[in-house]
Amino acid sequence: MEKIQMTTPLVEMDGDEMTRILWKMIKDELLLPFIDLKTEYYDLGLKHRDETNDQVTVDSAEATKKYGVAVKCATITPNAARVEEYNLKKMWKSPNGTIRALLDGTVFRTPIIVKGIEPVVKSWKKPITIARHAYGDVYKNVEIRVPQAGKVELVYTSEDGTIEKRETVHTFDGAGVVQGTHNIDASIESFARSCFEYALGRKEDLWFATKDTISKIYDHRFKDVFQDLYDNEYKEKFEAAGITYFYTLIDDAVARIMKAEGGFIWACKNYDGDVMSDMLSSAFGSLAMMTSVLVSPQGYYEYEAAHGTVQRHYYKHLKGEETSTNSVATIFAWTGALRKRGELDNLAELIKFADALEKATIETIESGKMTGDLALITELPNPTKLNSLDFIKAIRENLEKELG
Repeated sequence: MEKIQMTTPLVEMDGDEMTRILWKMIKDELLLPFIDLKTEYYDLGLKHRDETNDQVTVDSAEATKKYGVAVKCATITPNAARVEEYNLKKMWKSPNGTIRALLDGTVFRTPIIVKGIEPVVKSWKKPITIARHAYGDVYKNVEIRVPQAGKVELVYTSEDGTIEKRETVHTFDGAGVVQGTHNIDASIESFARSCFEYALGRKEDLWFATKDTISKIYDHRFKDVFQDLYDNEYKEKFEAAGITYFYTLIDDAVARIMKAEGGFIWACKNYDGDVMSDMLSSAFGSLAMMTSVLVSPQGYYEYEAAHGTVQRHYYKHLKGEETSTNSVATIFAWTGALRKRGELDNLAELIKFADALEKATIETIESGKMTGDLALITELPNPTKLNSLDFIKAIRENLEKELG
């Protein structure tokens, strides 16, 4: 068949370990045979980030601003063990955190629903989308290892020097640790606006949850920004769409979630969204069965898998052992990016291809052909466990049927 033509490149961000292996398989088997794939390539593998002093991560984010759409492979955020393993110059920050800080916006994560993979929470009948703020908090923190007794203060000095605010964080009687986090009103507002717009687009209720009863200034600011924006700009739009905006404390939201049927968007601060999206994806079936897209208020989109680099499988792969690694979320990162590229460039064939690849992926699993993680939890009788490559090849067979 004639390959589908692209007019504008995608920004392609390659990654690490087993997901990097899957990345090439997906391109070779599911994309390149069907699309004249145009990408601007950035290698975000840990070694190359180290070689470029992490400049490649910044460059990839700037390229996303230029082209509007990016697709990203999972990457390693190094800890002390990784610094030693890869002989790194330093413990580089999370590439996801760097990219999100440069692009701003909100990360929306939604579980991929397939028949035979049932949520462990029996009341869940529809997907629950996590909307995660993508700027600040612990991901842009500063930290100090307190060496001995002493006082730590939080100090603000206005740019013109006329205002100073000072609060004692803690008076230490011995060694300890201290952390400072921040956020800015502009980013909080763009987060809130993205959530309201996304809810209107999907016609789904929006929940927002923080801990404003404890964090009476920091978290309360998030609550106030959401409420003010809703009251001033979105209340009538929500009522006309037949959907609601609901605020509650984060612990109450967790309790309510466990008894809800789904079909709504749950907005969370950065760290809360990081944790809760993994909880939801696992409870819906698998960490590898969740879409993730960063939506910037400036109109930039970055699609990625919500999971990590599957380190354990990579070490097996290096030994020449067979792996059965779930590639669904990575496939859906590509389909999301291709669909958005098609929408922005008015390429109907590219949109149709993305839809067909997603349908072929779901049909492969529902036919009983799946990777090991899904074979362990499926309710389908006698599933066929396939290795990493054979699963992708099985999807290709269904894709070719879909494309006729």
